[in-house]
Amino acid sequence: MALTRRELLAFGVLSGGALLVPLERSVLAAANISRMADSELPAPFTVPFVVPPVAAPVRSAGTTDYYLLTMREQAVQILPGYQTRIWGYEGSFPGPTFDVQQGRDVVVRQVNRLPSAHPTLGYTPYTSVHLHGSASLPQYDGYANDVTYPGSWKDYRYPNHQGCRTLWYHDHGVHHTASNVYMGLAGMYRIHDPIERSLPIPQGYYDVPLVITDAMFDSEGQLLFDDDDESGLFGDVILVNGRPWPVMKVERRKYRFRILNASVSRTYRLQLDSGEPFVVIGTDAGLTAVPQPVTTLLQGNAERYEVVIDFAKYKIGTRVTLRNLSPRNNVDYTHTDKVMAFDVVSKASTPSKNSIPKTIYPGNAIMALTPTATTPTRTLALVRQGGEWTINGETWADVEASGFTRALANPELGGVEIWEIHNDSGGWHHPLHIHLVDFKILDREFDRSGVRVAPRAHERGPKDVVHVGENERVRLITQFTPHPGTYMVHCHNLVHEDHDMMGQFTVGSGGYDPITTAPARPLPAPDL
Repeated sequence: MALTRRELLAFGVLSGGALLVPLERSVLAAANISRMADSELPAPFTVPFVVPPVAAPVRSAGTTDYYLLTMREQAVQILPGYQTRIWGYEGSFPGPTFDVQQGRDVVVRQVNRLPSAHPTLGYTPYTSVHLHGSASLPQYDGYANDVTYPGSWKDYRYPNHQGCRTLWYHDHGVHHTASNVYMGLAGMYRIHDPIERSLPIPQGYYDVPLVITDAMFDSEGQLLFDDDDESGLFGDVILVNGRPWPVMKVERRKYRFRILNASVSRTYRLQLDSGEPFVVIGTDAGLTAVPQPVTTLLQGNAERYEVVIDFAKYKIGTRVTLRNLSPRNNVDYTHTDKVMAFDVVSKASTPSKNSIPKTIYPGNAIMALTPTATTPTRTLALVRQGGEWTINGETWADVEASGFTRALANPELGGVEIWEIHNDSGGWHHPLHIHLVDFKILDREFDRSGVRVAPRAHERGPKDVVHVGENERVRLITQFTPHPGTYMVHCHNLVHEDHDMMGQFTVGSGGYDPITTAPARPLPAPDL
């Protein structure tokens, strides 16, 4: 079902009972309740680390696996001694991890059994599930206005033809993405392929998801929204896989960590307290051609990095901590400089899949793209103007007002283009996500100096999110395949997105309509 801002206002669901609050400050208005005192929070590195559950198909037929996920409210223990109300896929925070094989189609039935209203903001929790990083058809891409209300369901179809990569699925419902994701509607999705399986890099038990978020809790242990200005939402507790500053027991060997920044607004600058490097072997859209050792890792919202940490360098009994050096434009608290800890407790139990080759994944087609004198270039200007977050002076309200026809770009199907992203928004950073495509970062320009420099070492792999810092200009190159149709481009600081920093582009001609082709249906649902 499609919703416009005008309709949301008419139904009174944009800001619950707070319709007199200016719209740009109402979506995540701060609750009038005190946050939990630091003394009541758990000490960092005292809560055991956990791995999210793995999703299992309800059935398989031919080359297709069928899954059922129910979005529902659940009370879970996040802070010791408290039961916190979350919204989760299968009641899990984060949602179950999908492990799927390249070439096998997946159908996920998403059933919305969320309550009729948000517990503090009062809006109706309609949803739209986006598999971030998937080249999905438009009607299965989680288009913001293609929403599923409580008491409804929708089947999402994913082709999984792409190479191995770390994706994630999360809510994308118009104007409420930030609050829905903050409540827990997010999870990891991993595609495996034969090349990955043939490599000696850590796999299986030693291939570990790290879903990093931040949150704030009220004095009763419930999630607290603190967004008095539209710059973002910043919590005072860092969560990894839904646990506050956890500690993980590790062997003296290499581990592969798939790090997802699923925070609403917080950017991280990660570093090991030992000063030893991570080795980056994968970016958003797949493995890198060669390993990239780095001592710090700047990670914006929605970015994924695969890193290998070698705990064989440490003696049994050593504790290694993952720190957050916190770049500018974050709001920091007493312990937001800490993420998690690793306790080295035993020798390696197996020698297999415990090395990093000099060449990892050299055949990526996007990384082979090279600009020519005839490659078309488009500019996207990220600007704060008139009290609004805009892309080329436009907002999602303009898209809605046009009947969903207004587009920032109309690339040809199969066309190769350079997109130049200008951040002229006055001190903010913007992690920009382009749906459908992977891209290669060509270069960066800082402070409008006119001097272009190579992308950071950890960015030298296929991407679908680019972190654009204040006064930066970033050039990227991409090819618009494999589908025609309409897709979104937006800032992945979800507060900015909900305040309309989102547009769309239309690839080629024709293509499926993202709203009307496969709309949600009311329950009961037929057999899957």
